[in-house]
Amino acid sequence: MFDQSKAFIRFARAALRETKGKRYDVVVATSSRLMTAALGATIAKREGSKLYLDIRDIFVDTINDVLSKKIAPIAKFTFSYIEKYAVRRAEKINLVSAGFLPYFHARYPGKKYSVITNGIDDAFLMEGSQMQQRTVTKELTVVYAGNMGEGQGLHEIIPPLAKRFEGSLRFLLIGDGGRKARLVEAIQQMGCKNVEILEPVSRTELIQRYRSADILFLHLNDYDAFLKVLPSKIFEYAALEKPIWAGVAGYAAQFLDEHVDNAAVFPPCKDELAAKRFETLDLQHTPRPDFIRKFSRSELTKELADDIADLTCSAT
Repeated sequence: MFDQSKAFIRFARAALRETKGKRYDVVVATSSRLMTAALGATIAKREGSKLYLDIRDIFVDTINDVLSKKIAPIAKFTFSYIEKYAVRRAEKINLVSAGFLPYFHARYPGKKYSVITNGIDDAFLMEGSQMQQRTVTKELTVVYAGNMGEGQGLHEIIPPLAKRFEGSLRFLLIGDGGRKARLVEAIQQMGCKNVEILEPVSRTELIQRYRSADILFLHLNDYDAFLKVLPSKIFEYAALEKPIWAGVAGYAAQFLDEHVDNAAVFPPCKDELAAKRFETLDLQHTPRPDFIRKFSRSELTKELADDIADLTCSAT
């Protein structure tokens, strides 16, 4: 975290230097990092520009779940102030998850909001159309690719789930993260022989791994903050025309139920319910043309650009 803070300070200084004295109709900032949103608000205020915020996470909402009880109250007070500063300065706010709306409506009523989600990269659209039906073997392959941190909670779900499915499922986990060591330890303690963990791979190799999968796996930890989020991994997985096995709750579960065919959703960290929901999967090639048409990134990017352009026009 210290290294990230130093890197951001260097970035912020350079951004402030490069933008000083320049005229902008609209400043656009994204808040996957809250401080980036605050930096955008500072530049917009200094240059007399309108501010468009693209909100991809609610950092204030996750603090209690990821920080210790001693640090969390101080951090929450500090970052609540920063969030308020950025959001109140914004003329328009886009939220990548409709699950964020209640939070922002309650705290910042009267603001203009849009909901334009994450989308599917063209590379996955292309590969999805080329997916071939695999011959189902005795042992099916379940693939997870992504971060292995506290937020994903793989250390809570994979060991007991793998043990339940020994002899019928093989779990292939690709990635890295702060809880990877705990995951490895839990797998060893439970004596799982059907779990393989690989380091992060290139996109080309990742797609090949997806090709070889029978089921794609997704999981978020059992934290209240994650009831509002919509993981970008859903869009990547859904485009690949494979069955999806997802341990999520809240808005993500609702989104999967409404928009993604052949997705078995279970409550996070509940291996018994995960096993029951697995039985509902159709282990077949699953084209999702309606989903792809609605959520291709090229279409959503145009929608986002139009949203920003509307604000630009009103600024002139």
